[in-house]
Amino acid sequence: MIWLSIALLSAITLLPAGFTLWRRAVARDERSTALALHEAQLVELDRDLDIGMIAPSEHGIAQLEIQRRILVADRAPASMVDRSGRVKIILALALIPLAAVALYWTGGHPSFPAQPLQPRLEALAQRDMRANKVIAQLKDALSKMSMSDPQLRQGYILLGQAEASRGHEQAAMDAWRKALELHFEPDLAIELAEEQVRAEKHISADSLALYRQALDAAPKDAPWRQAVEQRIAQGEHEQEQP
Repeated sequence: MIWLSIALLSAITLLPAGFTLWRRAVARDERSTALALHEAQLVELDRDLDIGMIAPSEHGIAQLEIQRRILVADRAPASMVDRSGRVKIILALALIPLAAVALYWTGGHPSFPAQPLQPRLEALAQRDMRANKVIAQLKDALSKMSMSDPQLRQGYILLGQAEASRGHEQAAMDAWRKALELHFEPDLAIELAEEQVRAEKHISADSLALYRQALDAAPKDAPWRQAVEQRIAQGEHEQEQP
């Protein structure tokens, strides 16, 4: 029964478009269309004269002009409008309900259980709570590490990645900056600079300095060298702007 309902609703939705195309599919040649238009203008002109909207002299001049146009239109070609294009469109519209049923058949079924929004929101909230707990534990562990601990820098890098994945841009940048202070690495400097550009919507002086430092410390065959050079040129141009 659900399949019939889907097809019926699709057909009802597409009915106005199909009706409009069907009405327009009535073939009329250029000559008859122009003649019908001018004849309607003559009728309107006579009505304006009867109600006194125009003077008889103006009526006569306008009538002569319309009659001249009728003579011109009478010699227009009688080329018929091609119906094939509209027929194809109407057939395509008729196939849409069938396509909708086919798509539902491949991706769903009436017997599938409902997926209400509230349980999914609760699941997301629980996931965020677990992530907050893990990040809090990581921060606590980092705070207890010695500055000489080789794991400290890697911990700040992981913290920055976790914060960035949750959209906490400032927290991610702070963590990466601490990792750079412990040991400068071109790849991390570029990641920090890119994060700053996304957050600030422009290349600041600080981001530009990071790009330059990364380029100076990078090997000659670094695959991202050209991209960083373009970033530097863009940043220098922005800094020159008032």
